[in-house]
Amino acid sequence: MRDTLEIFKIFSDETRVRILMLLLQKELGVCQIACVLDLSQPLISKNLATLYSSGFLSERKVGKQVFYRIKKNLPQKLKIAVSTLKELVSNESRIIEDGLILKECEEFRNKTGKCDLKAVKEFLEQKRKIAGGINE
Repeated sequence: MRDTLEIFKIFSDETRVRILMLLLQKELGVCQIACVLDLSQPLISKNLATLYSSGFLSERKVGKQVFYRIKKNLPQKLKIAVSTLKELVSNESRIIEDGLILKECEEFRNKTGKCDLKAVKEFLEQKRKIAGGINE
């Protein structure tokens, strides 16, 4: 029962849920996740570490960058939990918006050819300017 309670503790945090939903779409680096969620790299890394140590994620290192994805061979209990979570939240506006922002972030990355903290800041600045222009 203890492991089931741990799963619910992990799912009780909005950031971790949003990260999992993004990673169900594709493998992502920390900077891409930070770009979509508009959160600091340390906060993203902390939540990724929790998800990783709980057995949900695998990682791949390329130079200094680390890319995360949902484990291909999740234990049955985790597979059921992720599937249920996806069913429960996939139509939530925040999750849908994250998916749209991910596409924008990837387009920006393809144009600039980089994904680092400077590029994330540029993307977020550009996004805020556009949002500011719409709200005026």
